[in-house]
Amino acid sequence: MAAHSARAIGDNPAMTFLAIDVGNTRLKWALYQSPHPHAAVLDHGAEFLEHVDKLAEGPWAGLPAPQRMLGCVVAGDAVKRRVEEQMEIWDVAPQWVVPSIAEAGLTNGYDFPTRLGADRWVAMIGAWHRSLAQGPARPMVVVMVGTAVTVEAIDATGRFLGGLILPGHGIMLRALESGTAGLHVPTGEVREFPTNTSDALTSGGTYAIAGAVERMIQHVRAHCACEPHCVMTGGAGWKMAPSMSVPFELADNLIFDGLLEMAARRFAP
Repeated sequence: MAAHSARAIGDNPAMTFLAIDVGNTRLKWALYQSPHPHAAVLDHGAEFLEHVDKLAEGPWAGLPAPQRMLGCVVAGDAVKRRVEEQMEIWDVAPQWVVPSIAEAGLTNGYDFPTRLGADRWVAMIGAWHRSLAQGPARPMVVVMVGTAVTVEAIDATGRFLGGLILPGHGIMLRALESGTAGLHVPTGEVREFPTNTSDALTSGGTYAIAGAVERMIQHVRAHCACEPHCVMTGGAGWKMAPSMSVPFELADNLIFDGLLEMAARRFAP
């Protein structure tokens, strides 16, 4: 979903639903005609976290007031409070996802379910229902490529088996620059055999992520005795596509998909 406006205010706003995804770098939001997976999008956008305090007077100023809201936040309580302050222009109760033992068809296999990142849980729910819409239930590997990278495993019964967390491209490069004398180079290209430092850094980070995904696919294949469906999302997901050696589906908005699935059940009449 692009950050530009896609408003269709002529739609009935009586049951409008606001979905919010507060990541480590940006806040993304979408206003839907209703809390339903197939609801029409009335408007949407994205803001860097440093601009969150301008939402009420900016892109949210002319929106129909949402009657329901559900969001996930990984940026911390301080940012969450700032977002809630911007929502005071509407009479809507902020609701934020806290991962539970089970929801929307998924079972949470984390040692301490509430400690699982909300974005990971919501994205898995979105990916699970996306896969079910295509056919019978099957094992999955769900990948989010952003500031951090997560690689999740789900079996064919909808049980979250566990997942990997590793740094995204930017964190990898900054870590190398801060820990290696004289290593300050622009972003390069992904090459099979890099012959300059820029390409070596970019290729190393890309293949590290690709390798983690491929290893998790091997684990799920062995554990479930069948080929998993791999779905990738996130702002940098498209950058990974040319470097992947396993089949996968690129999805734009797994977190919004997941929020809609959860909202349809939580707010059902």
